Amino acid sequence: MRIETHGQQIEVTPALRDYVETKFARLGRHFEQPLDVRTQLSLDKPDHRAEATVNIAGRTLHADASAIDMYAAIDLLADKLDRLLVKHKEKQVDAHRRAESSSRSGDFA
Repeated sequence: MRIETHGQQIEVTPALRDYVETKFARLGRHFEQPLDVRTQLSLDKPDHRAEATVNIAGRTLHADASAIDMYAAIDLLADKLDRLLVKHKEKQVDAHRRAESSSRSGDFA
């Protein structure tokens, strides 16, 4: 998994970069193929904002989160991305199962 972290009107410290990488490391458990994650951290006074775009084999998923401090925004963003990836994986599995069941029953219409 490749994670890029950028800051807009905020300096991305090594502590913030490490925190993003540890929080997003759990996203890799959903897919075997590599994920590309681009994260942007910004300051929308009075809130801190974290946005991420995940590229998975031809699909692009986007999420954003705002909170009182940057670490809370990153936590919320990681949870949202986790839910998005689970939903995307379920759609893929369901489509695969539909195609498999129609081929077994002989309904090729």
